[in-house]
Amino acid sequence: MIPPIRACVFDAYGTLFDVHSAVARHAETIGPDAPKVSALWRTKQLEYTWVRSLMRRHLDFWSCTEAGLDFALTAHGLSDKSLLREALLGSYRSLSPYAEVRSVLESLNGRGIRTAILSNGTPRMLEEAIRAAGLEDIDLPLLSIEAAGIFKPDPSVYQLAVSALGIPAEAISFQSSNAWDIAGARAFGFHVVWVNRTNQPDEYDIRGHVPEIRDLRELRI
Repeated sequence: MIPPIRACVFDAYGTLFDVHSAVARHAETIGPDAPKVSALWRTKQLEYTWVRSLMRRHLDFWSCTEAGLDFALTAHGLSDKSLLREALLGSYRSLSPYAEVRSVLESLNGRGIRTAILSNGTPRMLEEAIRAAGLEDIDLPLLSIEAAGIFKPDPSVYQLAVSALGIPAEAISFQSSNAWDIAGARAFGFHVVWVNRTNQPDEYDIRGHVPEIRDLRELRI
């Protein structure tokens, strides 16, 4: 018998917060390549986390974020624009939340389901994101991979949620927009929900095997 879900744990970047909103705020300055800059920044940011984990040479997520942006700007001939770099990094610290985030979190809490964030982000990054989004009043523990010293999808990261909440993995629902994160959380033993906001194709053979939604308003717990 499957136990009832007692907690919903959310990835942060791409799931609760729009990672492309930082570049969107400066799209006019960047020009027509702005979407490509944003996509490359995100790709490199994540690539650097995986390489660091495999090498066992940890560097925090903010450092990976800076390095990813530097690569993206250089690749698009923008490396000489130091003011743009600083503006983009500042915007990343205050990414826009998706419109439904507050109402979904409040609804879950109101039903007695605990909520938390489990993220690659540093504690400072997560605190700033929550403050910028105006979510400080919601009971939402911020669990950073820094406590494990390695990035997702290492199993020790998902264990952080089990240990912090005191709830077994099978009674935790984990929501992420990243297919690789869903694959890792599923392998760990969480109930998982893939928040496929941009209609991405199947990866890691998860489509049809896990619930898939377009945004958090469709979450059924």
